[in-house]
Amino acid sequence: MAYRLALATLAATCALILLGGLVTNTGAALAVPDWPSTFGHNMVLFPWSRMVGGILYEHSHRLMGALVGLLTLVLAGVLWREGGRLRRLGLVAVAVVIAQGVLGGLRVVLQEETLAIFHGSLAQAFFALLAVIALLTAPRGRVAGARVEPALKGLTVLAAALVYAQIVFGALLTHAGRIDLHLTGAVLVFALVPIVTAQLRRTGDVVTAPVSRLLLVLLGTQLLLGVGSFLARFSPFWIPGEQLTVVALPVAHRLVGSLILGAIVVLAARVSTPTAEPEPADRAQPSQISERTDVKGRADVTVDGAPRSQAASVSGHPGSKPASWPPLQ
Repeated sequence: MAYRLALATLAATCALILLGGLVTNTGAALAVPDWPSTFGHNMVLFPWSRMVGGILYEHSHRLMGALVGLLTLVLAGVLWREGGRLRRLGLVAVAVVIAQGVLGGLRVVLQEETLAIFHGSLAQAFFALLAVIALLTAPRGRVAGARVEPALKGLTVLAAALVYAQIVFGALLTHAGRIDLHLTGAVLVFALVPIVTAQLRRTGDVVTAPVSRLLLVLLGTQLLLGVGSFLARFSPFWIPGEQLTVVALPVAHRLVGSLILGAIVVLAARVSTPTAEPEPADRAQPSQISERTDVKGRADVTVDGAPRSQAASVSGHPGSKPASWPPLQ
């Protein structure tokens, strides 16, 4: 149940990020001037007939945010019963989703562009957190991973940090026009991440191998979307679809960036999870050790079915000798 709920929350967060991209790229961020109400109405009871234009994007974003918050609370309740790190991750998810909602509301009330940068960046971090929870609750995620060299583990964690920094640079590009940082980050990401994924693919692990293949596909898609978004926004070239394409390309670029972040964070979490140590062949398994007690209460321990002491015979009499022994002279 926890795994299915984590996937549902992850999917709802994907939709939330998509709607957030539409709000940003259509200029609908302040279409609804009040918060937490909507034009004085209760958010849930706002008339559907008035959801037109920018209000449709902005209010849909709020409703989806409320749904994600509700799913996160339910998920945290299910993870609480699991205990351990899953319980802690559930509590962190609740704290992050509350902070995200407050940041979004303050963005509207205070009309601060800086808050929009924090709001967008925290949304991506929340998505990555849900991806890790989905990994840890998945049946495959509970299987011990393949052994990975420490150097590759470090590179994977570095790649995850770099991808997240690139997403923050994207928020700075959207709200502050810092294209230099975003282009520099893109070069670093496309230099490091393919190297990491190529090595992780060869591990044969049930999680890292397929996720690495998916990540390579996402990187190729992201490169095309990034070039298209750059041409649509910063070049005078004619783009098919005109305004629709100008909005759709950066929104899709943002969504695929979220998927890349989720995939690389899952890889980093997977390779950082301790693997089971193989036991030596000559070490006895607990299930192979049995203890027999005779009628006088003395124990005879056997390993792999071979008796350590021949003091007791098959009949259970402690003083009897096996029939194959020669008589003592």
